[in-house]
Amino acid sequence: MVLQFPSSHSSLPQLNTLVCLCAILHFPFYSSASLIHVSSTSTSISTASSLITKKGKEALALITWKSSLDIQSQPFLSSWSGASPCNHWFGITCYKSRSISNLNLHNWVLEVCSTILINISKLITFLDLGLNNFNGLIPYQVGSLTSLIFLILDHLRGSIPPSIGNLGNLTTLHLYKNKLSGSIPQEIGLLRYLNDLDLSSNNLSGLIPPSIGNLRSLTTLYLLENKLFGSTPQEIGLLRSLNDLDLKSNNLSGLIPPSIGNLRNLTTLYLFENKLSGSIPQEIGWLISLNKLSLSTNNLSGLIPPSIGYLRNLTTLNLTTLLFHFNKLKGSIPKEIRLLISLNDLELSSCNLSGLTLPSIGNLRNLTTLYLHTNKLSGLIPKEIGFLRSLNHLELSSNNLNGLIPSSIGNLRNLNYLYLLET
Repeated sequence: MVLQFPSSHSSLPQLNTLVCLCAILHFPFYSSASLIHVSSTSTSISTASSLITKKGKEALALITWKSSLDIQSQPFLSSWSGASPCNHWFGITCYKSRSISNLNLHNWVLEVCSTILINISKLITFLDLGLNNFNGLIPYQVGSLTSLIFLILDHLRGSIPPSIGNLGNLTTLHLYKNKLSGSIPQEIGLLRYLNDLDLSSNNLSGLIPPSIGNLRSLTTLYLLENKLFGSTPQEIGLLRSLNDLDLKSNNLSGLIPPSIGNLRNLTTLYLFENKLSGSIPQEIGWLISLNKLSLSTNNLSGLIPPSIGYLRNLTTLNLTTLLFHFNKLKGSIPKEIRLLISLNDLELSSCNLSGLTLPSIGNLRNLTTLYLHTNKLSGLIPKEIGFLRSLNHLELSSNNLNGLIPSSIGNLRNLNYLYLLET
């Protein structure tokens, strides 16, 4: 598929530099009005003739695009022959009106050496070209596909065109694992029906646009593994339907916004591997549906807020992963940690924590991993450690612990790794 420019476009000469042969995937635009039955015989004949012509052009366009695939990929689309794409062509679903509704070529690892032009009937609702090896840009014309509900594209480069904001019916937008660069366009905030937004694993930079707060139907927001910088916008707190928020592995800085406490439906919150600073907001304790929380590898400081213990209705709240390591926290481990009785994984290593290792940690009977190493913890290893019978990994090294190793540690029959050196 080829990005098509008007003849007057200033970038047209640059197309000559493409090593790959460019092929055009071009579908004529038409509206549902062209399918309305008209009583006039001559009009009906004219309309039927027009539809036949358009179907022929659709078929020709698809076959032309197929010919741009490498020789090993073409057999996957051997059914693409004849005059109508609606006659059992692989990956294509049609309306009763015989116009294309779905184009799904997901995960066929098709190799196409072309710049992509997506210029499809405005009636198409589902376009999935994910997990293939396409090469090219997301064309500006994608904004003309205003009926789209589901859009997945990958292995593309360049920027996300602002015209993406025209796709007001989208519920799913996946542009992950591309080579996209530039900023997230402000127009993303116009996609008010969006449930699932995944822009992860790209080279996107710049700020997270505040307009993202308009996406009130969003349940999943994945912006991980990019080069985004600046602060997390307060408007993130408006996304009250959000279940999964993953912003890890960026260059985000500044404070964790207190408005994050509004996200009462959140089950996963990953903010690790950024440059976040300041204290952990006490509003974190309002996230009553949280299962997984990772704030590790930031520049966070201050105390672990006691409000972490507010997450105590652990039949409906499973805080199964709590990762704070590699921050600049201080003070003691809050006693409220004992309330998190469904916790599987507790990692508070390299956090500059001091004080005693709490005896009440023995309440956490579901723990499989406990990392408290490289802190300034003092006193005895509590004998209650022996209650953690599900424990696989225990690391208490590089602290100021003293006294005897409690004999109750022999109860930890599932233990695979035990590190107590330099305590």
